Amino acid sequence: MKLPLGRQPSRDEQETIAAEGIDNWNTYLRRFPKAKDRDRDRALVEWSGEGSIIRNIYGEEYIDCLGGYGIFSLGHRHPEVVAAVKEQLDRMPLHSQYLVNPITAEAGRRLAEVTPGSLRRTFFCNSGTEAVEGALKLARLYTRRRGFISTENSFHGKSMGSLSVTGRQVFREPFQPLLQDVTFVPYGDAAAIGRVIGRDTAAVILEPVQGEGGVIVPSDGFWPEVREICSKHDVLLIADEVQTGLGRTGALFGVNHWGVVPDILCLAKALSGGVVPCGSFTTTDEIFASFHGNPMWHSSTFGNNPLAATAAAKAIEITVRERLPERAARLGEGLLRRLRSLQAEHPWAILDVRGKGLLIGLEMRDEALGAALAEKLYARRVLVAYALNRPRVIRIEPPLNIPEDLLDRLVEALHEALPALRD
Repeated sequence: MKLPLGRQPSRDEQETIAAEGIDNWNTYLRRFPKAKDRDRDRALVEWSGEGSIIRNIYGEEYIDCLGGYGIFSLGHRHPEVVAAVKEQLDRMPLHSQYLVNPITAEAGRRLAEVTPGSLRRTFFCNSGTEAVEGALKLARLYTRRRGFISTENSFHGKSMGSLSVTGRQVFREPFQPLLQDVTFVPYGDAAAIGRVIGRDTAAVILEPVQGEGGVIVPSDGFWPEVREICSKHDVLLIADEVQTGLGRTGALFGVNHWGVVPDILCLAKALSGGVVPCGSFTTTDEIFASFHGNPMWHSSTFGNNPLAATAAAKAIEITVRERLPERAARLGEGLLRRLRSLQAEHPWAILDVRGKGLLIGLEMRDEALGAALAEKLYARRVLVAYALNRPRVIRIEPPLNIPEDLLDRLVEALHEALPALRD
């Protein structure tokens, strides 16, 4: 398939690209055993994105209220990020592995300026699950202990270490044995953490808000209590901010809502600037010094690469300069009010509405209603998706800079789609 560059494809080209794209996807990439009718829908072939809009191969526009599960906090192809990455691409896309790249060093400095407390030493990697893997290894290295405490219904990634602390058995069971020294407790229950914490516990790992768990927001006392428990027992506290970091919840970092400083903070998704995959974990000088015994205990060929670092540095700059966390807080508060009004109108369909900032969950009465609502919204050119660990929860996660009129169109689409669920 030869893709046309710099222009919209002709109708014949559209049909060819769509047909070949669907066929190749189903033949070489699709992991599901049975094809659904939508798997042959040529309108599913995406072609371009800009801001909060995605266009398919035919030029049809969709409002992106899924945001790549949190990737597109700045929207699609933010012009400043794209320009910076293009400039770096022309200069040096990957690093030598030997010399010091100033772009990556600058990204580290910018991250240190905004992370809580004395967190300032960063390891850049390529994804959220890699960030969690590195944090788990560092926790064991620093504490010289083996155990971890995580929470039920949590999601921390699907590589072997991060899967070990992910709290949903359906994803864990096929790959057992995983790490054996992991204990799961109910999310939001600090006392339960206090009961199971022990002499061999290296770290407690938590999401500020459980995203894939169904957008579960803890009580205001939860994080401060856990911080106190961890400090009392000399146990590290790992904040998995892969989805919540860089403004998503209405604060630059989710832990900022409660004034808590973790020992290790994991990032990815929004750190990419929506352009180049990037992840990281950041910690204190003292904890990071655990790597000094042998820096090659943890390394990454593509981690620290200047192309990703360029995107990350620019994403941090834009997020802070444009006060996107504050905007997310304001828009999220208004959207929650409107969605709760919809719940009052359709209690037979909507069980709960909850969220923080622009991470919002619409919990339906059952999974079938959740799937049906997502399809109804797709038909109205609005993209959403269910939460991985709780499929009856529809997750609304648009760009933080989404124009307000597009949120109006989301609410209008919901007004139309909810009554249609009874048809």
